[in-house]
Amino acid sequence: MDSAIVTTPDGARLHVGVCGAGPDVVVLSGGPGAVHYLESDELAPQGFRAWFPEPRGVGRSGGGPHTMAHAVADLEEVRRAAGIERWTVLGHSWGSDLAVRYALDRPESVVQVVGIAGHGLHKDRSWSAEYEAGKAADPGPDIAWSAEVYAALQESFLDWIHEPGLWRGLADSRVPMAFLAAGADIRPSWPLAQLAELVPGGRLETVPDVPHDFWQTHPELWREVVTAACRRPEFGPSHSL
Repeated sequence: MDSAIVTTPDGARLHVGVCGAGPDVVVLSGGPGAVHYLESDELAPQGFRAWFPEPRGVGRSGGGPHTMAHAVADLEEVRRAAGIERWTVLGHSWGSDLAVRYALDRPESVVQVVGIAGHGLHKDRSWSAEYEAGKAADPGPDIAWSAEVYAALQESFLDWIHEPGLWRGLADSRVPMAFLAAGADIRPSWPLAQLAELVPGGRLETVPDVPHDFWQTHPELWREVVTAACRRPEFGPSHSL
């Protein structure tokens, strides 16, 4: 794994891991506000050049609390610094939701979105109740994170999902978006199914019998799944892998 430092216009120094060769994929980790736990040669999609920007204010990146719009601007700064015209945006968990925001804000920069085990664009009590009920049985990995960055991005997320033009923008989007649900995730997948139905180039797939963080529990399967998803930006029906 190689690395680079990208300095943003406001002076924040962002750590960016990079590995592989081929078409470009930017990989977004979850959280929000977590270190980039997917930055690994073993987890990167095969046959691609993968970029792993660590969010500002987290881990090896400078800066501090910020909004989703600022996160999108940081991704654009990384893309421009790397000389990339367009890339696939692959996100896990919170990274899936940020990938959708990026595709809506900067469609000219995005080949396709691959969102894995995302939350979806909602704040729903029944979803939260089911998630909370399953947490004790599936606590997830211990990942370093910034509480301040988390809080700022959560607030920004709520502002975004309340914007009046959000669903119209999704329905009009021409960016292909594949949403992959983890079959044993404690997070209900119906918000991903809604997104797949709404986006003209959307599809929903399910990876059976794996938890939310199957990048950790099933790393070889993770790499197989993300490689296959990144290789096919075509529109298609929902199905299970």
